[in-house]
Amino acid sequence: MAAAAAAEGAAAPVAAAMRAVLARAGRAAERSGRAAEAVRVVAIGKTKPVSLLRQLYDAGHRSFGENYVQEFVTKAPQLPEDIRWHFVGHLQSNKVKSLLAAVPNLDMVEGVGNEKIANHLDRAVVSLGREPLKVMVQVNTSGEESKSGIDPSKCVELAKHVKLACPNLILSGLMTIGMKDYSSTPENFKALVNCKLEVCKALGIPTEQFELSMGMSGDFEQAIELGSTNVRVGSTIFGPREYPNQKQN
Repeated sequence: MAAAAAAEGAAAPVAAAMRAVLARAGRAAERSGRAAEAVRVVAIGKTKPVSLLRQLYDAGHRSFGENYVQEFVTKAPQLPEDIRWHFVGHLQSNKVKSLLAAVPNLDMVEGVGNEKIANHLDRAVVSLGREPLKVMVQVNTSGEESKSGIDPSKCVELAKHVKLACPNLILSGLMTIGMKDYSSTPENFKALVNCKLEVCKALGIPTEQFELSMGMSGDFEQAIELGSTNVRVGSTIFGPREYPNQKQN
């Protein structure tokens, strides 16, 4: 009861925080010569209760994201079906089918870092009878061994595999997570921009039709100014996260 009351009491601040983030994102888009509507803000609800996400939904927001499959498949069915869910980050191949089955309104997977996971997603879409699924190729722009994602030099090769060998996936763009503290640098962002140009040239994709997902709470404005069309914001909206003792996937 206390937790529910606390979440309810935080609803107004959460909605206000979302409005502030959208305003900041809109101004950053305009500084880069684009309309505010050209940038999607995905509210990352990792470790936050369903009640808090519902309050943000009731305030009008529809793009939400999660990072852990176990948490995702528990929370998503408790929320309205018109939410456009994003799975963000490393996805284990043995959890692909359970994720897609539990979240029929999964709109995008931001985190295809190798051919194996692309193939698993492609087969799962068929076996579940789903519509084709939008995906982004994850690029490890920081070069950290702890980060998932393809090396920038192999980005075109993986993008080709997704587009040409996975007919049930829609190659929507590229994403990067950035540095260890989840803040990135201009060099990480510029590396992803360069990857985008290479992929679009190799596959004949108009650059304006290919997304970039980069930028989080600490750096989303800079990411937008450098070309991001999709930013993933959690703690700036919901407050600091409380991580469980055991790591989830």
